[in-house]
Amino acid sequence: MGITTAADRKGKECHELSRDSSAKRNSRSRKGRRRQKKMLPIQRLYDTCREVFAESGTNIIPSPQDIERLRAVLDGIRPEDLGLTPDMPYFRTSVTQRHPTITYLHLCECDKFSMGIFCLPPSGVISLHDHPGMTVFSKLVFGTMHIKSYDWAVHDPNTSAANSSHTVPPGVRVAKVKVDSNFTAPCDTSILYPSEGGNMHCFTAVTACAVLDVLGPPYSDPDGRHCTYYHDYPFARFSVAGVSVPEEERDKYAWLEEREKPEELAVVGAMYGGPMFVEN
Repeated sequence: MGITTAADRKGKECHELSRDSSAKRNSRSRKGRRRQKKMLPIQRLYDTCREVFAESGTNIIPSPQDIERLRAVLDGIRPEDLGLTPDMPYFRTSVTQRHPTITYLHLCECDKFSMGIFCLPPSGVISLHDHPGMTVFSKLVFGTMHIKSYDWAVHDPNTSAANSSHTVPPGVRVAKVKVDSNFTAPCDTSILYPSEGGNMHCFTAVTACAVLDVLGPPYSDPDGRHCTYYHDYPFARFSVAGVSVPEEERDKYAWLEEREKPEELAVVGAMYGGPMFVEN
């Protein structure tokens, strides 16, 4: 990519270069800078992810500077940088389908991070799910999408009083709404963290839309990062002794109950056909 490596420099600092070799080096440097400027956005994204998630692990959050660096790269991604257009087959609905099929374009995955694109036809839904111990960047590439996300309530009122109540099923907890809005591209990349920022979210396509997802680290059952799905219920659905929220704030809370992967969630894989990047 036009970047001089340590190996290239090895031994060159130990003797004086002639004027000709110096001129050649400067010429290579200028060419390197030009090649770097021409770097494909997808390559820049991959390289940035490798650096930002170099020390990635469960509940390890990149530094604020690295968060902003990766966000800036994602904010600059356009549909053409991924070879995507709304008229592609991934974004069409079929009259015979009750639940639109979502297509996932795999870009890459290692033990530190993963990159992929979700392609949603109109009314396509990625059900409410979580990202345990992960930092997630979601870039809406095009289209309009409704996002609803939750964080567990900081002081979870679902304590022993709730556990002893017959009105609340086992495994149901209180969560606070983080986001409940429509987003239309171009818009800022959304970021969620292991315990805040909307770690549990649901995507609903208002129009055909594409979402570029970067997860650090990726899901891993052996490492305890298993995807859990949820039902969400209005806060007023259950009555728990000792648990109360002011009437005007009830729409900011909900009860979440773990569930099996929804049968209506149909996700199929497809080959990514956009600009390529080099994994190094």
